[in-house]
Amino acid sequence: MSESGSSGRVQPARAGDPSRIGPYRIVGRLGAGGMGTVHAGVASDGTRVAVKVIHPSQAQEPEFRARFRREVDMSSRVTGPYLIPLLTSDASAPNPWLATEYVAGPTLDEQVLAHGRVTGPSLYAFAAATAQALAAVHSAGVVHRDVKPQNVILTSSGPRVLDFGIAHADDDTRVTRPGATTGTPGWISPEQYRTGAAGSEGDMFAWGTLVAYAATGRSPFGTGAPDVVAFRVTSGEPDLDGVPAPLREIVRRALAKESAERPSAADAAEECYELLAAQLIQAMRADTLFTRAEDMITAVWDMPPVDDPAWPRPARRGRKPWAGMAVVAAAVIGGLAGGVVVLMPGKQEGGGRHGTSNASSVPASSAPGSSAPVSPAPASSPAGFPRSSGTSTTASTPSKPERAASDRPASVESWAEARSARGQGEHDVARAVLHDQGVLVQVLGDGIVLDPGTVRFHASRGEVYLSYRLTADEPGTMYAETEAAGLMCRTLREVVLRLHPDLPYRAFVLVKEAKGHEPLVTWDDDFLTDVRCTSADDTLTTVGAGLSWEPDGRGLGQAMIPSTDGDEIAVADRATRRIIERTNGMRTALGTDRALGNAELKVGFDPGHSAMYVWSDYGTWNQRQAAAWADMAAGEACRALVGQRDSAGEAWPYSRYAVAERGGSGYLMIRWGTAGSLADCPA
Repeated sequence: MSESGSSGRVQPARAGDPSRIGPYRIVGRLGAGGMGTVHAGVASDGTRVAVKVIHPSQAQEPEFRARFRREVDMSSRVTGPYLIPLLTSDASAPNPWLATEYVAGPTLDEQVLAHGRVTGPSLYAFAAATAQALAAVHSAGVVHRDVKPQNVILTSSGPRVLDFGIAHADDDTRVTRPGATTGTPGWISPEQYRTGAAGSEGDMFAWGTLVAYAATGRSPFGTGAPDVVAFRVTSGEPDLDGVPAPLREIVRRALAKESAERPSAADAAEECYELLAAQLIQAMRADTLFTRAEDMITAVWDMPPVDDPAWPRPARRGRKPWAGMAVVAAAVIGGLAGGVVVLMPGKQEGGGRHGTSNASSVPASSAPGSSAPVSPAPASSPAGFPRSSGTSTTASTPSKPERAASDRPASVESWAEARSARGQGEHDVARAVLHDQGVLVQVLGDGIVLDPGTVRFHASRGEVYLSYRLTADEPGTMYAETEAAGLMCRTLREVVLRLHPDLPYRAFVLVKEAKGHEPLVTWDDDFLTDVRCTSADDTLTTVGAGLSWEPDGRGLGQAMIPSTDGDEIAVADRATRRIIERTNGMRTALGTDRALGNAELKVGFDPGHSAMYVWSDYGTWNQRQAAAWADMAAGEACRALVGQRDSAGEAWPYSRYAVAERGGSGYLMIRWGTAGSLADCPA
């Protein structure tokens, strides 16, 4: 739950959100995570705070409540200039909560995606400040355990490390769930992968990864499936190309495979401050005197104050102003805060212009009887699930100026004239585009390597540009570029037309870069009038939409991470074997030409939402066949959950299930529900 601060966006409160938590008035939401919801709160003196409330399902677990109480106590002992202080908490509340200071600024990953890597003296300041923050954490006998770019906010006065929601005492982790590995793939140390050990040395490994990411804009162990990343972490060498030479050695030592070879946080901070001092000597007068190490950070830190708009005032009791607009804003801003926009199949029709290399691409939804595949979206964004076809938003969207008739088609020259983002609106656009393209990278098939580059803006032409690099065979290139273009169209419609209608943009351009070749414009289209982007051709009716809980991309992503819990593994194994057996028994009805197995049919768990996911990677069924398979799989999943709860009792936390199928553009959620009793399960 790392949304303690952001760039100032406050989402409207939702139905059921409290109006007050402890001494704080709740004025909206800052986000949500695996542990719960982060509310925007205001103290009686006007101080802004982030109030984190634990999910009710977890709050009912005595083990989790004991862990939360202990961690709050530990976090209260941690203080330092580059940390987010804990203000108050109530571990005994029906839904335990804690409040931290709110700080405005982008997270490191938001900053890197929007503006690129951290450079110059600011990089040395970043390394020193974050190491100092971890030194303060470790000196209090605490291990952070989740050091990553999303948990570092870049304020105007320096970086701030946040989120001690899963911190643990250095000498006692007995209240953690047995067998569970806590952390984020790519930011977990080799010893934690091997044995589950997570001490201060693991934090320093993550710190080395963090500094390398800030310096280069990429993870030193790459991206991909969690098990692939884990192999690189435990057996491969980090890619430190681009890390400045003075910093490279300390980062390399922090990334040592053996924990005993890594520097302590205090030693790393001292060494980084020495490197920063050397940078200052080159940039400032030699007789400049700094009485505190923090003064050096302030002297070189180059992060302008964030445009942090006034937070909304809580509505007066009995009145519900702007209720309709709040729902729209929640959906749109929720997508910006980390959601996944629908991945559109891509052949552009109805007036769009694109490169000839894409002209023969046929979207998956054009096949007779097929459903329109979409990517999973967060539960806060209903637009992520299929909407009724034929509902066009073009008529109600604000009018945009036509592209100048005298303008030549978009070209490499106009791309070179374009500039980086300016102002809150353009920064929101850039972050959303790069985030959603990053999601697309994760769902593309093997053999396709798409590397999104930069987002540029050409205001006078009304164009938004995205550059990229792509490695694939000819069919893969055609497919990836079609998907990227469709997704770009959808993202811009969501962000520009709904959130920032005052921006002058109406067209998007894709520019392909390749080593040893001139850049090439591969797609040029109008996202305002593009018919396919508008309608989405969503024809499949999902079952389960009336429930209060809905599956989403984050939950499915959690389910795809291999479990280390014995009960989860056993239940998943039994359910998978039963689903495979029944699927192969339906081969004639499903039109399946071969027996399917574990490579195509999978089961996993999302602990944060107490949900079990079943998904198919087969991807060749039509709409009717997919619905028949999903009905069967949903029934088996439901019965597996009920059976385990009957045998394990309340200790079994999972009560929800979801069934998804992978299509050409991602996973489509088809069936979901709650496993209350066998009578509730689909037949």
